[in-house]
Amino acid sequence: MAHVHAQTPFVALGLAVLTVSDTRGFDQDGSGDLLSERLLTAGHVLVERRIVADNIYRIRAVVSEWIAREDIQAVLVNGGTGFTVRDTTPEALAPLFDKTIDGYGELFRQRSYATIGGSTIQSRAVAGVANRTLVFAMPGSPKACATAWDEIIAAQLDARTRPCNFVAMVLPDIQHCASRSTEIAQEVSI
Repeated sequence: MAHVHAQTPFVALGLAVLTVSDTRGFDQDGSGDLLSERLLTAGHVLVERRIVADNIYRIRAVVSEWIAREDIQAVLVNGGTGFTVRDTTPEALAPLFDKTIDGYGELFRQRSYATIGGSTIQSRAVAGVANRTLVFAMPGSPKACATAWDEIIAAQLDARTRPCNFVAMVLPDIQHCASRSTEIAQEVSI
């Protein structure tokens, strides 16, 4: 079980929030509001926030721009993860990933099952690393965004979380997972 290591300092990351919707503007974007509020409350920096139509190439263009920036270490994408014809977020993001974070989607669906039961099978929540930038995609409802942030993402974007977190993956000067650091130290001493 993960816990916070009191002697490790918090490291603020630069995050971007992308809402995928054909119908919402900023005045109706409860999910984008929730994610922005949560990341700021956690101590991170909201670098940019946008809304884009559910179009595979528009989504990919925005995320491609953001993963090329040095001031953005993580991208939170909400919406477009269902099964309708217009839901293209996973297809937009997959080609950008250098590595897929399979456990994110698995854990998201496990946590969602307690709330929505078997309907969680329709969630195509995905995550990956692209150009040393974390990208997390989740369904567009505020409740789903709260589940993703509160139960999974927040701890992984906190350098104090042990035994492992993703901060070292996006900021090279941060210590890696405690278990991996121990393995490296043992290899060096041999």
